[in-house]
Amino acid sequence: MDFSERLDALQQRVAAARAATETAVGESRDQIGKRIDQTQVDIAQAVQKAQKQVTDDARSKWAELRDDAAARVDDMRAKIQERSRQHDAKVAARDAQMAEADAADALDLAVWAVDNAELAILDAIDAQVHADELAHR
Repeated sequence: MDFSERLDALQQRVAAARAATETAVGESRDQIGKRIDQTQVDIAQAVQKAQKQVTDDARSKWAELRDDAAARVDDMRAKIQERSRQHDAKVAARDAQMAEADAADALDLAVWAVDNAELAILDAIDAQVHADELAHR
């Protein structure tokens, strides 16, 4: 497996996410809402694509992770809809703080995922080297 290509794709995805979020800072709520809708569609498509690549042994773990992610997206949608009905500035400010905390948590999870991906890649490389060594004995 070519892990370099997958890491390059991840790096490009991070760059795209950074550009999108930096652009969103200057957009209207309507524009941000459209951006959120498109991102949710993109996430759903990525989950479907990844599911096709997962081995049978990992399917149940992947399904659990997918379900957790879907629940998180549903929760965010509900929060966004609720935010539109708010008229109290203090409540809106508190909501903004909670949304920022959620974003920070998501970034922490992304860092954890990248660290674990690195470990998994190193493990795969080690396993292949070990298999090659045994085959050449």
